[in-house]
Amino acid sequence: MAGMDLPRIVAAPMAGGPSTPELVNAVSFGFLALGTCLVTDAREQLAAVRGPFGVNLFYPQEEPSLDDVTRVAQELGTDVPGVDLTGGFAEKFELVLHAAPAIVSSTFGCFTAAEIDQLHRVGSAAWVTVTCESEAQEAASRGADGLVVQGPLAGGHRGTWDQNDTPDERPLEDLLQAVLGAVPTPVIAAGGVRARRDVEKLLGLGAASVACGTAFLLAEEAGTSVRNREILRAGGTSVNSRAFSGRWARGVETDFTRAHSDMPAIYPYLKPMVPDNPYCLVGHGFDDLVQAPAAEIEAALTP
Repeated sequence: MAGMDLPRIVAAPMAGGPSTPELVNAVSFGFLALGTCLVTDAREQLAAVRGPFGVNLFYPQEEPSLDDVTRVAQELGTDVPGVDLTGGFAEKFELVLHAAPAIVSSTFGCFTAAEIDQLHRVGSAAWVTVTCESEAQEAASRGADGLVVQGPLAGGHRGTWDQNDTPDERPLEDLLQAVLGAVPTPVIAAGGVRARRDVEKLLGLGAASVACGTAFLLAEEAGTSVRNREILRAGGTSVNSRAFSGRWARGVETDFTRAHSDMPAIYPYLKPMVPDNPYCLVGHGFDDLVQAPAAEIEAALTP
């Protein structure tokens, strides 16, 4: 990472609101999550952070099956919405190049070699979210500086590059070992980390760092909504389902996820079809999340 040592843990990007500039500023190293926000919001967030930080972007999506999109719209009694498959990636990428954060990471796909060169020219390291060895090898071949290996217990969206793929369900420890054996690139472990012992175990297995997201959802500085804070405090079960957004994601089980367990891969069309169906994305085992300042949560996790 350009100009600094990598912390043993980083606050992972949580799109949709939880990752705020205040949260990033409160920890040793955190990520802004610019994947779903407006370009204007991205500009404001970048201006509000200080010190070394990271930025996460959602890579532009391939068009899903329009037959599936149309069928789901008919089942839900709504029209097929207009969507932006790029998520404003090009505009946000330019903003990020200007801001030159220490790290820029991608989810749902991999930066091109040319984009990684651009990041390197402004002094930013390029990380890529991967969920299997083949993704890791491709990212490494393009020049990625770090690979975020995301396991099946991670909250939020699973970072498979092709949304039609069924995510690898091997435990994070096994995925970590497999990727470490496949590429020489530093690996950051992510998914299901709740305690210091989890961090110690993953570092002992060879991870260069550990990304923690769900652990910070109830941090005072997190932008987690009032409703989702209530849901998290109430406890429950998290499930992997496409019924949250049309992409595989882990969140709190709802009547909608139970009724639509066979949802096809139609991201990002699903959410605008059901605007009144809020959901709470969270990792496995969230009953004991800590409500405290982010710095205290970080200290409790750090070996």
